[in-house]
Amino acid sequence: MTEKTIHEGRNVKRIREILGIKQDALAMELGLSQQAVSALEQKEKIDEKILEDVAKVLKVPSDAIKNLTDEAATNFFNTFNDNSGFNYNCTFNPLEKYIEAMEENKKLYERLLETEREKVALLEKMLNK
Repeated sequence: MTEKTIHEGRNVKRIREILGIKQDALAMELGLSQQAVSALEQKEKIDEKILEDVAKVLKVPSDAIKNLTDEAATNFFNTFNDNSGFNYNCTFNPLEKYIEAMEENKKLYERLLETEREKVALLEKMLNK
């Protein structure tokens, strides 16, 4: 059995991208330059103190960065698509729901307008008597 090498820098990049964090934003939080973060992501092994700081900023355990293999990452993020009772896939089109709500508002407005017209007609009829 061959031991797989963990590339900590690649793991930092992978986690950062999954979280939607740009290099410059991570750099700013760490007090580094964007180029320093880029260089950090190229390193196979990251200094323990820096790794702890990065983990804290990314809000993940440092062990996640140290032990994340390609296979583990794939398995972890595929769990969001399993049938464990959590539905992360939208089962309806949000735009269609918005249009339905707008149509319902339009119908309500038309009914309100009709009742106001009826009131005006009734008041005019009473005034003419």
